[in-house]
Amino acid sequence: MISQVGQIMLYVNNQEQALQFWTEKAGFHVIAEESLSPEMKWYEIAATPDAETSLVLQDKQVVAKMSPGVNLGTPSLMFFTPNIDQLYQDFKDKEITVGELVDLPFGRVFNFADDEDNYFAVMERK
Repeated sequence: MISQVGQIMLYVNNQEQALQFWTEKAGFHVIAEESLSPEMKWYEIAATPDAETSLVLQDKQVVAKMSPGVNLGTPSLMFFTPNIDQLYQDFKDKEITVGELVDLPFGRVFNFADDEDNYFAVMERK
């Protein structure tokens, strides 16, 4: 039986640039960093050092060569925050592209883009 989502593979064009975005701008932490071969690196990041779910930044071109059938599209991810106003302002101050802050019946939400123009969402639940 599946009990949780452990890792989410995020396929990126530039691993170092993506790592910089997620750690320096979005505030994620590096959980693991490995060089599996000269062309294959493993960057595991998470919102907190003890998070149960993490993102693994994978080089899109390397994965395409190794596993041609893998869908390399960006997953639609919804992150949660306890203080959306503070995070929204922090992202704007760090010049992260953010969408409008929207009130929905289940919480407040905004979208943001990484440096490769992949869009994600953040919600503060009611």
